[in-house]
Amino acid sequence: MKSTAKNKKRKSPPKNKKIDPTPKKEVKEMFINWFKKNNNVGQIMTKQDVVTNILTKLDSKQNDALEEAMNELKSNGFMEVKEDGVTLVLTQKGSASI
Repeated sequence: MKSTAKNKKRKSPPKNKKIDPTPKKEVKEMFINWFKKNNNVGQIMTKQDVVTNILTKLDSKQNDALEEAMNELKSNGFMEVKEDGVTLVLTQKGSASI
């Protein structure tokens, strides 16, 4: 038997997955709001502060966006991340922006 075009299944095109930027924005706002309350250049957000004020309040979508949000705040110069990876420091630029 010859295979014909009728026997071949047509593949559907790949679906375009749109990434929702909302969770990342919400996580960034959590960091910004904490630093607004403690607006001093060099203000340190400790691991305990991160856990209490950020991690415990995240839903699953926000949790997935946490690293990306932190990286964006860091790359924009809003805050620095210390060597331990969890201690955050408000920069002069970050203080001026809030």
